[in-house]
Amino acid sequence: MLKGTGKAYRTSRNLRRTMSLPEILLWRQLKGRATGRKWRKQHPAGPFSLDFYCDACLLCIEVDGEAHDRGDRPARDAGRDAWLVKHGIETLRISATDVLGNMEGVLLLIDLHARKRTPLHRPPDGPPPPAPPGED
Repeated sequence: MLKGTGKAYRTSRNLRRTMSLPEILLWRQLKGRATGRKWRKQHPAGPFSLDFYCDACLLCIEVDGEAHDRGDRPARDAGRDAWLVKHGIETLRISATDVLGNMEGVLLLIDLHARKRTPLHRPPDGPPPPAPPGED
């Protein structure tokens, strides 16, 4: 799992307490495992804090409000996304209005991206799969 810097840990802790309404609504769905995966909110990664992160599929979800379209934010977001790609993490950007107006569609989109990024087989160093019922 990608670790964050000390500053990123402090920032993430503060952001968990002050999440926006779209982030709160999406978190309620993700923590209930609506996509069948474990998600972390405001996860520190390097110098950044990721809105939502799934380590199993190396997918980051960013909920973008209208502020992400202004000033130097698009360039900063592009630099951040490029840094994450270098570390094998894909960023899925979702607008806050989509979260508020089309939660079902947002969850389908997240599930689609997560399925594409989830490995078909477990890593060789992981635990063996459970035996089917009735076979001892």
